[in-house]
Amino acid sequence: MASDAERALTLEDGADPAEVNAFLNKGFGEALGLEFTELTADWVRAQWKVTPALYQPWGIMHGGVHCAVIESVASIAASLWLGDRGHVVGVNNNTDFLRASREGVLHAEATPIHRGRTQQLWVVTITDDQDRLTARGQVRLQNITETSALGNK
Repeated sequence: MASDAERALTLEDGADPAEVNAFLNKGFGEALGLEFTELTADWVRAQWKVTPALYQPWGIMHGGVHCAVIESVASIAASLWLGDRGHVVGVNNNTDFLRASREGVLHAEATPIHRGRTQQLWVVTITDDQDRLTARGQVRLQNITETSALGNK
């Protein structure tokens, strides 16, 4: 029988998207307002609305939001691919900011560059409603098979 986490990480087989998003957006994802729209082991898509709560002092969305979204979407994608073999943790995130955003909905899409035994590398692109590239990031993730060691000294 599939665990709650395994059931929550798929929009296939009639899963309720609201339930999947509620599971994935605990904590920081909820603060960002991420909505996952497609989830597979080969790509993940999500979107969020730019709001003043995400602005930096000069009235445009903070670059850290792009970094956080890129890390989140890549991590979910890598987790789906790794499946029940373990968990993933991000070990490097490089994000390029290409276009400022003040409003609208932004869309993130993660696709794999490399998926290996110990590490994965994913690229995430962020576009606006006019399909203009606003940011691009690359995240390297470590595959952890001994999950009990995570967060311990």
